[in-house]
Amino acid sequence: MPRPLRRLATRLLTLLALVAALAVPAHTASAAPRAATPFKVIAFYNGTWDAAHIDFVKEANAWFPRTAAENGFTYLATTDWNLLANGGVNDYQVVLFLDDAPQTAAQRAGFERYMRAGGAWMGFHVSAFTTNAGGWPWYYNTFLGSGNFRSNTWGPTTAVLRTEDRTHPSTTGLPATFTSAVSEWYSWSNDLRANPDIEILASVDPSSLPLGTDPNQSWYSGYYPILWTNTQYRMLYANVGHNAMNYETGTRLSSTFASPAQNRFLIDGLKWLGGAGNDPAPTDPISGTTWYSLSNDAAGACVDARAAATADGTAIQQYTCNGTLAQQFQFTPTDGGYTRIANRGDPQQVIDVTGVSTADDAPLQLWRYGGGGNQQWLPVREAGGGYHFVARHSGKCLNTRAGSADGTQLVQRPCDDSPAQSFRLSARP
Repeated sequence: MPRPLRRLATRLLTLLALVAALAVPAHTASAAPRAATPFKVIAFYNGTWDAAHIDFVKEANAWFPRTAAENGFTYLATTDWNLLANGGVNDYQVVLFLDDAPQTAAQRAGFERYMRAGGAWMGFHVSAFTTNAGGWPWYYNTFLGSGNFRSNTWGPTTAVLRTEDRTHPSTTGLPATFTSAVSEWYSWSNDLRANPDIEILASVDPSSLPLGTDPNQSWYSGYYPILWTNTQYRMLYANVGHNAMNYETGTRLSSTFASPAQNRFLIDGLKWLGGAGNDPAPTDPISGTTWYSLSNDAAGACVDARAAATADGTAIQQYTCNGTLAQQFQFTPTDGGYTRIANRGDPQQVIDVTGVSTADDAPLQLWRYGGGGNQQWLPVREAGGGYHFVARHSGKCLNTRAGSADGTQLVQRPCDDSPAQSFRLSARP
């Protein structure tokens, strides 16, 4: 081909490519979802004092790696606190203190440098414990704001926590109130409410009082912050991390990760600290007047009242989604963030745990609402937009069975953040 013709052909091909590019619909360029920003977490622990704290560390060092794999971050646990002193944490976006705080002057100075340089931190339970706040005033009085340990409850129990601020990125997924995992609860010498830099995220709800099982170590009245942040730093403190224990045998009697709502705070909080969750989650969309179908990704089916019946004892099952009344439910608030889940075929009939059972695999049924805890469920919003539903009387989650056939009855199981317990709501006309 002569050179002038080759030039003309090249120009024509370029023009055609440009036209083709302009003809592509704009939405195709942004069809792929935005990936979460990966970040690195390093957790410091001691693991040598108090069986309950040691057990929490063991549990945390199993739970956090699984959670990291599911949420786009990495997790490293270490007992080498000198990494704070020598800059060994500078490549990590988030530092965790599981059961202690820095002890040497070099470790303390290194941690303060890290935080003042824009680092992020999450601390648990005993990481704030001290009876000598003046020994490190920046950490205990300025950074944490709590001062000295003042008192604790005993023995370890759950508590109903009130979400004070649902606009913070760590709490947008929380209900107005929720039941914590078991812990020993601390109070402090400083009134955190009086500190303009401290934002209290959750506190003990008055309905929890008295709190404790030992009359001499219980709280009967007062205000007790549990989750908070210091607005001058990228930090979160959670007064959880003390499992109930049989001290004679060293046997764990509770789990710090048994509360789905509390876990939601930890996950969303870490994402915010790590820079992967800066945008607030959408406002809780569950309406008390809308009818919804509940589909489960693991089972590929909908929550269904067997044979569209409405009599007491009708099995709640998984069934191919079909949009019928048997698969439509309404969430009517009771109190404390809990709801009754009514069936559209007869709104007086609600999802009920058979026999008020607290056992694993207890089956679910329809039963006329009578106010029982086995008829009330806490919706816990997940980062992906789905929900877990936690039974009030047992603390266990509504559960499907992946791979099972239509007609398999739903049950309650210990909450585990698995797809079998995750449901998506679709509004029905």
